[in-house]
Amino acid sequence: MIEFLDVSKEYPGEAVAVRDFSLQIPAHQTTVFVGSSGCGKTTLLRMINRMVEPSSGQVTIDGENIREKDPVRLRRGIGYVLQNAGLLPHLRVIDNVACVLRLGGVAKHEARQRGEEMMAAVGLDPALAGRYPGQLSGGQQQRVGVARALAADPNILLMDEPFGAVDPIVRSELQDEVARLQRDLRKTIVFVTHDIDEAFRLGDQIVILQAEGQIAQVGSPAQILASPASDFVADFVGLKRGSRALYSRETEKGTVLVDGAGRPQGRLIKAAEADAARETGVGE
Repeated sequence: MIEFLDVSKEYPGEAVAVRDFSLQIPAHQTTVFVGSSGCGKTTLLRMINRMVEPSSGQVTIDGENIREKDPVRLRRGIGYVLQNAGLLPHLRVIDNVACVLRLGGVAKHEARQRGEEMMAAVGLDPALAGRYPGQLSGGQQQRVGVARALAADPNILLMDEPFGAVDPIVRSELQDEVARLQRDLRKTIVFVTHDIDEAFRLGDQIVILQAEGQIAQVGSPAQILASPASDFVADFVGLKRGSRALYSRETEKGTVLVDGAGRPQGRLIKAAEADAARETGVGE
């Protein structure tokens, strides 16, 4: 479990980034920090691997204050995925994936073998192993970034707006990939986004942030949609605009769901059909 205890961050000569932030992040679940630009979500994420040090307060992992840990060793034990993947342009794909293992002293052959396994896990064609990052599409680069973050089998995976720079179709595919990996691997994932739809799609726990890292609401997607804590939350998730409200409409082909403007959003199916679809992977 990760815990923030009365954490604040103030940069010299600048506004306060985070003020008196406290939160428990449960193990083996995906917690999403979501909010507008400048609300402190990336600052909070980077405190977990000590790329940002708090001005006051503590961050603990399994009860241990991370300021008592060596920052380099701490970071090598935590996966980190950036928006632009952060790949080393002079290294081939397989060496980018394996580089964290090599830094940790793993033999080259063993590191490359693990790298190949991680490439397969994130859906990368083995033929891409010998290419350089500049020869890949944006979506492929992000998959390499995820594979590299998972190569050392970390318990914690930090993801800082990892899909913000790819097109909507690729973004949806990558979201599905992360959801699948989480079902299989059960990591403790902390994910940052400004997109509430992405947050609802991936998060077990959603943390909606306002300025200075103030928590507007914490809860599951269902809890937040069913009972927003304030007008700010209702507006942020789209309830006040009616974009989250769905209504059933009968057609000659069956029941469809429409939004407040009457636009079709999906069809209504029985629970047994939904369970069958999940079991077969249809719609994932």
